[in-house]
Amino acid sequence: MSRNNPYDLSALDPLVQQDIHELENKLAAFQNGSLPDENFRAYRLTRGIYGQRQEGVQMIRVKLPFGHLKPDQLDRIAHVAETYGHGVLHATTRQDIQLHYVHLADTPAVWAELEQKQVTLREACGNTVRNITASSLAGIDPAEPFDVSPHAYTMAYFFMRNPICQDMGRKFKIAFSSSEADTAYTYFHDLGFIPRLRHGVRGFGVVVGGGLGAQPFAAQTVADFMPEEQIIPFTAALLRVFDRYGERTRRNKARIKFLLKDIGLAELMKRVEEERKVLGYEAVEIPESFESIKHPSLPTYLAPGTAPGQAQAEGYARWQATNVLPQKQAGWVAVQIRLSTGNMTANTARELANLARNYASDDMRMTVNQGILLKYVRPQNLPALHAELAKLGLAEPGFGGLADITACPGTDTCNLGIASSMGLARVLEKQLEAEYPTLSMRKDLQVKISGCMNSCGQHEAAAIGLRGSSLKVGNKVLPAMQVVLGGGVDAQGKGHIADKIIKLPTKRIPQALRILLDDYVHRAEGQEPYLAYYLKQEKHYFYNLLKPLAGLNDLQAEEYQDWERKVDFVPAIGVGECAVPQADLVSIVFQEAREKLSRSLALQQQQHYPDAIYTGYTALVLAAKGYLLGQDVACNTQIGIIQSLDTHLGLSQPFSETVLGINQQEPTEAFAAHYLQQATTLVAEIEQHYNRSLHEKPIAP
Repeated sequence: MSRNNPYDLSALDPLVQQDIHELENKLAAFQNGSLPDENFRAYRLTRGIYGQRQEGVQMIRVKLPFGHLKPDQLDRIAHVAETYGHGVLHATTRQDIQLHYVHLADTPAVWAELEQKQVTLREACGNTVRNITASSLAGIDPAEPFDVSPHAYTMAYFFMRNPICQDMGRKFKIAFSSSEADTAYTYFHDLGFIPRLRHGVRGFGVVVGGGLGAQPFAAQTVADFMPEEQIIPFTAALLRVFDRYGERTRRNKARIKFLLKDIGLAELMKRVEEERKVLGYEAVEIPESFESIKHPSLPTYLAPGTAPGQAQAEGYARWQATNVLPQKQAGWVAVQIRLSTGNMTANTARELANLARNYASDDMRMTVNQGILLKYVRPQNLPALHAELAKLGLAEPGFGGLADITACPGTDTCNLGIASSMGLARVLEKQLEAEYPTLSMRKDLQVKISGCMNSCGQHEAAAIGLRGSSLKVGNKVLPAMQVVLGGGVDAQGKGHIADKIIKLPTKRIPQALRILLDDYVHRAEGQEPYLAYYLKQEKHYFYNLLKPLAGLNDLQAEEYQDWERKVDFVPAIGVGECAVPQADLVSIVFQEAREKLSRSLALQQQQHYPDAIYTGYTALVLAAKGYLLGQDVACNTQIGIIQSLDTHLGLSQPFSETVLGINQQEPTEAFAAHYLQQATTLVAEIEQHYNRSLHEKPIAP
């Protein structure tokens, strides 16, 4: 298909058709100048469209809830990458796939083509509930008490398009681990779930308020056991609290971990319980099964019984030992596939989809370390599958080990990238495989690299983490990496956030890694996990170990150049679009309020009363925000906006009393009618007051 051909929406779900038509309209308004850039940016981000470092092109984030992917879907993503982008698929640490170098005008076509295979862009970026992740082994993990895939699936689609999480102050990340081993890293998520059985009843341990980045926090436990039917009501109530009380102006403080720090766990849970009373539902049942998830199609193909040749035997043995896992289902194994820096070409993706059709179930999974998992492989087919994967360059052993380095795109495409993460990753992978062939297979030793402090490469969850930075020397700047150590999950399932150790020129990182690994090899006791070894030493020990590399008096010319770059380093940090606020132009805010109000009345007509009420609530808050911005009043939180309007504008009835009536009544048909009638009147009244105030303001001399 050429870019100029029309795309067909007729077979798509009506909600999807509405989404794509809305994107078309917003795009047209942006192009003709009637929709400001900042306002359009906030809109497109929630549709998975993110501006690249390179001007004029976009990164498209394909949202794959809990990493679930079918071969036909992988085929379609490959086709779209080739047709509209530069033909490369990039796997992320949130089990998404990103496409790069897509023109903005092509984004409706991209979305339409993906949705033909039930793949969405909806809420893949922006201030929304981001892609819900889960252990890739969910459903086949011998240690799991039950399969969490249906829970992740149900939650993902429950909150997609849900009014309570469309306009939050910041993003919100949720993860499900398959067992106490916490392979989904729930401890650094806004909300995390670990499955547990109590007297035959399924439920979850629940943690809240984790996060990486400039100020990392480990999540706090809020429930040792929450019955499974309670997890969605709890999440909905938590999101409502975050929406109302979370910071909105100071973007670096606008995550739930900061709200938790400010008000404490007890107060946060008190507010959550208040919100639960007015949700309109007390429980959400999790369906017992999904045909394509719990009952995937199983392969029937049997490859000819040929053993690997002598030249391939050693490579096959290492691959089988590190990349193949027994499933809890007897007679089946899973195969884990490494993707160097998370990348594969469209052709490789298509060939992999064909291999999955022959050798595995149709339930593929993206993994949190930027790889791919094939499930339900017959053990007798392993030699043939290995040979086919080798032809594609996908049979490297050591999945999840030291040489399987996680790296975000960094300065290759990201606006926020400071230093090259993928270039360094490729250098270190070669070094580790050449110098430490045995150690590189160890799964307790992981290297993760982020191009900036935002930790998209999850460097703070690694045994050895690296974060892009810079160092100033005289009037010049050289690329650097902050070394962090001691992250990850220990043998007891407890999560640890890595400690900052030292900042080094990036060209010295290979030697730094060599020093760290040689020290570990010579001093660790037997097969002691690296995390345990790190915790035994004092942090200062590792600082002293690496300090000789930190001197800047003998810099070489090449140290002023980043990896895979031929020119001297120049810091060129743009504005990260995930941290860009919505436009604060008063007229646009009032326009948004009117749009929300119209949407709330439509939901009321459709008898979706809880959604109608919450959308009406959002319209009221936006109208108040518009008025207050016009008076130069700070609008840091929704609750602050609600309370400030009573102070700055006298209405016939206290604004807070009307707006927060949402917390006083069940979301019935009668209350929806009453609340939205009040909202319709108030939105118009507040805008009239604002327009009147414009004529009353004195003209500046």
